[in-house]
Amino acid sequence: MMERISQRISRRFIRVWQRNLTVYRKTWKISFLPPLLEPLFYILAFGVGLGVLVGEILFDSTKVSYVSFIAPALIAINIMYNAFFENTYVSFVRMYYQKTFDAIMATPLSLEEIITGEIIWGATKSVIATLIMLGVISLFGLITYPQGLLIIPLAFLGGIAFGSIGMFFTGIVPTIEIFNLPIFLFITPMFLFSGTFFPVENLPFWAQKLSILFPLTHLVNLTRSFSFGIIDTKLLWDVAYLFVFCLIFFPLAIFVMHRRLIK
Repeated sequence: MMERISQRISRRFIRVWQRNLTVYRKTWKISFLPPLLEPLFYILAFGVGLGVLVGEILFDSTKVSYVSFIAPALIAINIMYNAFFENTYVSFVRMYYQKTFDAIMATPLSLEEIITGEIIWGATKSVIATLIMLGVISLFGLITYPQGLLIIPLAFLGGIAFGSIGMFFTGIVPTIEIFNLPIFLFITPMFLFSGTFFPVENLPFWAQKLSILFPLTHLVNLTRSFSFGIIDTKLLWDVAYLFVFCLIFFPLAIFVMHRRLIK
């Protein structure tokens, strides 16, 4: 299936990306605020409040402050949210209410190129928000450079992963209200149990094994390692997981969208 899909995708998908960028530039000031203010709120709340109670946490055999532990996780959560919500709610609006997909399908672009452009745009929004958050968090001295720069290409990979699964749900939900189910059953458990606010090792054994299936667990591990300047071969497992996740859900997203739009 992947080979057949790739044959119908050319560089023309960039036209869909450009269209979304043009729209984004009209509202960028609003989109700029969340990744700018969220890390400030979280760092102040957890650093000044909860961080005093928690103290230090052991990460990679080193004791680190609680605020430095959660700061990289905030970046990973930001990557997940930006891509997932862009390719669920926003893509659904373009498809169902604005009929943007129908209009683009009247051009020489194939459906595969349209969906690819949408997913790449979702990943791009993750990168933009990550750049903003890196700038804010770096002011607190919580990112080690130059290793921390690896978070930028990681944001693109994570954006494709979560954009693909988001587009997959867009292809199967009947109405926009049903997005509450994947958010409640998929996004919320990852937000809480992917090593974001406490180490995965603190979970029960069965929950530790379950968390390995969450893509956010691997994204958090990579962002946290890069933030602390850790480059290790064991991280290849996390990178490989995200690549395989993309290879599975990217074609699945195109398949379900093709089934929904081509009748």
